[in-house]
Amino acid sequence: MVKAIERDSVFSETPIIRRKSRQIMVGNVPVGGDAPISVQSMTNTSTADVAATVEQIKRIQVAGADIVRVSVPSLEEAEAFGQIRKLVDVPLVADIHFDHNIALRVADLGVDCLRINPGNITREDRLREVIAKARDLNIPIRIGVNAGSLGKDLLRKYSEPTAEAMVESAMRNVELLDKYDFQDFKVSVKASDIFMAVAAYRDLATRIEQPLHLGITEAGGLRSGTVKSAIGLGALLLDGIGDTVRISLAADPAEEAKVAWDMLRSLRLRSKGINFIACPSCSRQNFDVIKTVNELENRLEDITVPMDVSIIGCIVNGPGEAKESDFGLTGGTPANLVYLDGQPDHKLSNDNLVDELEAEIRAKAAAKEQQLAADAANLIAKG
Repeated sequence: MVKAIERDSVFSETPIIRRKSRQIMVGNVPVGGDAPISVQSMTNTSTADVAATVEQIKRIQVAGADIVRVSVPSLEEAEAFGQIRKLVDVPLVADIHFDHNIALRVADLGVDCLRINPGNITREDRLREVIAKARDLNIPIRIGVNAGSLGKDLLRKYSEPTAEAMVESAMRNVELLDKYDFQDFKVSVKASDIFMAVAAYRDLATRIEQPLHLGITEAGGLRSGTVKSAIGLGALLLDGIGDTVRISLAADPAEEAKVAWDMLRSLRLRSKGINFIACPSCSRQNFDVIKTVNELENRLEDITVPMDVSIIGCIVNGPGEAKESDFGLTGGTPANLVYLDGQPDHKLSNDNLVDELEAEIRAKAAAKEQQLAADAANLIAKG
């Protein structure tokens, strides 16, 4: 059984006690150990279309992804991957299926991590070649088990995909990596069924010390997939399980990163950007809460400094939420009341409300960023 360590207060104030795991490096991003849980997404462009893939990777990165995965289904796409690697600065994972030669090629072209599906690369001699190449170039490997692509022998043994079958598939490959003394790897055991995925991850978490990559695979569209992922991954994250996450949505890949950030912020596991607290609105509201919040979310996506912003339409819960926020707005008549750092500060009318709120929140974010920088400098100066 692996031991737990307390969270790193530098990154969060969460009460969650995270599972202790071995740390690996995916490019310049630490995964596991006491590192913050990293956010991943995956491109859905044709990898052979270098320009389109680079453009999408950059959008995914802006949306908050720490790591981006790119599918490389052929040696032709492997060459395109090499060009893509030169044009972006985010760590890239190559998604490899069936042909181990593709893994060998992208390793030479600068990949930061190799994702291999044990259900479709089964020959040990081929995996041994990949392991040797990864060791020589200091490239970590992800063992990516998926309920939809288990090996035929496991399907015969278990009759159908199960959590036990996924864990057995993962452990076969863990044992193979152990055999060749390769320890820089992470593992995922993804299923579209929440219960199966959660059970598999909980079991696997007690068996190995390596980082776990979380995901509910093929979760669905933007709304339904978000709900399924929040339930399944939320349960695991509350258990302290998980070192890196990908939200699998039939949607723009940038949305995956945004949903992941919302999930991690809600659990206080990551704190970059604005955490909006907003009421669902009712007849007591003194301004259009829904429109205001939606516009502010869209306009302020570029802010990275951690901030709590509460937008409440009336005085019932507004003052209480505002007193716990960096910036708060409480609806009132004849004017709305703005709170700064929990204290009432000034009033705003409904005229040009969103424009004024955007400007004031940006000003507050800039001031907080300066203060955080000053605090960090003071800590360094004190040794």
